[in-house]
Amino acid sequence: MEVLPKVESDKEVAIDEAEEDRQDEVNEDLLKLEETLCNIQITPTPCSLPERAQEVDLSQYPTSYKENSPQEKLLLAIADNFSYTITLTFDFVFSVTCLLCTLTPILPMFLQHPIFEWKFVSTTLRPTLLSYPELYSWEGCASFVSEFLSLKPLDPPIDPPRHLYSPTWLMQTQRGSCFDFSTLLCSLLLGAGYNAYCVSGYAVKEMCLLNQSLQECPLLGKATEQKRQVKKYSVKPPRDLRSGFEQRQEERRQADAQAILLKKQQEAERLQEERERLPPDPLLGLRVHCWVLILSGNREVPENFFINPLTGKSLSTTNKCFLGIESIWNHQNYWVNMQDCRFGCAEMNFDLGDAVKWEYLLYGTTGQSLLLIPDMKKQQEAEDDEEEEVDEPKVFEMPPSWVNQINISQQDMETRCPGGMKVIQYRKAKLEKFAPYLLPDGLVTRLTSYSDLDCDTVKEWYQHRHDHLEERELKKTSNVTIEHFRPGRSYALKSHRYITMTPETERQMDFYSHARADGLARRVEMPFEMTETFEDRPDFMYHRHVVFGKRIKVFGPSNTEVVERFNRDRSKPAGEDVAERIFLVSEDRIQVTYHREDDRIIPAWRNFIKPRDSGDSQNPHSFTPQMASTFQVDPFEKPSKNLFLYEMLVHMMKEEERVALRVKESEKEVRAILGVREQEESSIELHISIYNTARNERARCHREALERTAKEERLRQEEKELDFLAPLLAQLGDPENLTRQAALQLRNDCLADLKQRLIDKANLIQARFERETQELQQKQQWYQKNQLTMTKEDEDEYLAYCSDAMFRIHILKLRLSRHKDKAPQKYLALDERLRRDPRLANHLW
Repeated sequence: MEVLPKVESDKEVAIDEAEEDRQDEVNEDLLKLEETLCNIQITPTPCSLPERAQEVDLSQYPTSYKENSPQEKLLLAIADNFSYTITLTFDFVFSVTCLLCTLTPILPMFLQHPIFEWKFVSTTLRPTLLSYPELYSWEGCASFVSEFLSLKPLDPPIDPPRHLYSPTWLMQTQRGSCFDFSTLLCSLLLGAGYNAYCVSGYAVKEMCLLNQSLQECPLLGKATEQKRQVKKYSVKPPRDLRSGFEQRQEERRQADAQAILLKKQQEAERLQEERERLPPDPLLGLRVHCWVLILSGNREVPENFFINPLTGKSLSTTNKCFLGIESIWNHQNYWVNMQDCRFGCAEMNFDLGDAVKWEYLLYGTTGQSLLLIPDMKKQQEAEDDEEEEVDEPKVFEMPPSWVNQINISQQDMETRCPGGMKVIQYRKAKLEKFAPYLLPDGLVTRLTSYSDLDCDTVKEWYQHRHDHLEERELKKTSNVTIEHFRPGRSYALKSHRYITMTPETERQMDFYSHARADGLARRVEMPFEMTETFEDRPDFMYHRHVVFGKRIKVFGPSNTEVVERFNRDRSKPAGEDVAERIFLVSEDRIQVTYHREDDRIIPAWRNFIKPRDSGDSQNPHSFTPQMASTFQVDPFEKPSKNLFLYEMLVHMMKEEERVALRVKESEKEVRAILGVREQEESSIELHISIYNTARNERARCHREALERTAKEERLRQEEKELDFLAPLLAQLGDPENLTRQAALQLRNDCLADLKQRLIDKANLIQARFERETQELQQKQQWYQKNQLTMTKEDEDEYLAYCSDAMFRIHILKLRLSRHKDKAPQKYLALDERLRRDPRLANHLW
């Protein structure tokens, strides 16, 4: 808000004669200016509409779009009088330009596009609550509005727009100014239960023009350093025996080098800031902007905050980007800011009930007004003079919104951005957003980050991919690709880090361990190594490391060393629970290490040397005591017998064979995963729900086929209506013209046939009735004979049968009675139909 310099009072400071003369001149100029402005009538001036407004069909809109109701006309008169009163009362707090402009927030009347009619800004807000869960929170509403609309900057930037689009029209064009953004967002927030207001004021150039080139992208995660935790009880480090003088000299050299490096970094940062610094804005403090204010209270909002509708982000009310506020409004009232905005909004009070700091248009926040136009004031004064009792002034209520109900289709919620895509430039980053199913590969978001002029990292997010791919990150500097998958794909793959898709190269695969039978959580593959990590296995193994030897093209790689580690199994003694076993294949040795006892500092272990004829269990002489070496922690424990060591050696050799098979299966699985990924990337498929008939071609074709079949069946039934005379006419040879005798014969035969069918149906119902009655009597006789010897189950079964039989007998009795009542009516209806049949009518009347 532009504020004129405040005139200092004589009571505050003592001024000299020259200062008094200058002050008198200023006061005279202000009085002359006040007299000039009093003669100016503030009336709405005609406004030209954009070319597109002429294409609007006014018949499609309700009456509220075309003309003002009496309440709206009175409200515009109140607003006109309010602007005039503000001008004269508060010593020109506002600028002369704003007062003379009939379309500023100070005179809150806007020409609503596309209808040629003046409207009040508060009535443009239409509180709307939609059925989308995303729009129940302010974050979802702000995100939708910022993505759905594209900005049309104000022209000129120092004046408010000359017309304001209705939210319904805005949903069709998806383009508007910051005032249109705020109107739509505030309508959604009010419908969601927030205490929201549209704010008209001034902001910096970057915010008004939606320039985010100097802001950090919110999707770029900042690496946070984790502080090292110092344990209270820890082993003291060994004593440092190095020279203290040499250490101090080394620290001094390192400090000097670090100071020089820090100085260079600070100088580089300063130069970078100078290069990125924008030139000074000549219109600083004059650029008009509109945003949204949410006051605390409703929806458990703890404190007041602003929402920039162009970006959808929340900002503090003390943010330096906001330079001042002229006025705010909601669907109930309108307030003009009377506070000093020379220091921005940092010290502004948002207590709208304070009449000193906020001048309201209507009395109270519920839309009641005690302001009266001059003609009404004169009439009220005349009535007061005539009557002894003074009546209270009439209360004026805010008119309802003239805007239609805001509707957002499911397609608009999915498409979001105009044309299905939007590009946002951040500081050293570019963010691209795409609508679902817009691109054939399912890409919805792409974030490209830069270091200087070179591309550093590209992160992509996907949806509805048949291969369950969710995220892909490509680091250009190291050429490393990281892919993340959601649960449900083959081999339970969770993420894949690789440089190339060629097998036997450096890569890392993470898996959903709970979805795999072997509990595999991670597999890290190097050219000559492979490491696997497991979770929640029944054999307690959690680690396997394989070192390969020279790779042969025909036979593949040969394992030279396999290391397996196991967690503690509390059901076994520590001396018998294996903690690690190493299979040294190239050296024909096996090392087994056991878990450490709680009161010991070293574990027990055993080393085995495989015999030359390994695998020949029929030759017991191949084992010698020199092939096994054992270390026992307890010196008093009896050494193991040779038979036990031999059996353990045989068991370890079998385990070595099984481990070799598992390693080959792991390598085969890696190749299978790479083959599947190459096939999936070559032919990308998107998953489409069967309920999405707009995109699911199969479901749409099936639905259309069902509709077509039903329509054909209905037409077939209408065309081929049943002809009850066709069988009788066929017996007569289908003659073209009937004689009277033949017509009478047809009538008698047709009635006789109906009579016989009615009699047959009555006899059939009677027969069924008699059969059910007879069966029930037989069952009752059986019950009388066996009543004393029956069990509880037999008696319950008998009662259930009697209940069902009585129900069937009752139904048959009702059917027979209804058939007897309907039979004469059917007979008479057929006789009437025969008399009206065009083939028999001439002979029967």
